[in-house]
Amino acid sequence: MVVILLERVPVSLRGDLSRWMLELKAGVYVGKVSGMVRDKLWERICANSRGGGALLAHTTDNEQGFAFRFWGETSRQIVDFEGLMLVQRPQEQEDDKTQ
Repeated sequence: MVVILLERVPVSLRGDLSRWMLELKAGVYVGKVSGMVRDKLWERICANSRGGGALLAHTTDNEQGFAFRFWGETSRQIVDFEGLMLVQRPQEQEDDKTQ
């Protein structure tokens, strides 16, 4: 299984991905493709994101059962915590807390 999240990318790239995967919500894709197709789609995403961001999660043979890749500026970051991949949200600014 492959899950791809796109943020602020061209509409043409989103349309390209919808040929291979189901778009559950704007910018959220899920599907079952081979490793070669997954890697080719990722190359296409990285080459055509034009300042946007992307995150790819796919199944693999490790402790968690999946792996992540990310490209560009995304609203979440993946951090390696002693071999465990975790999602980190950006910290709120003090100005956001007072409003």
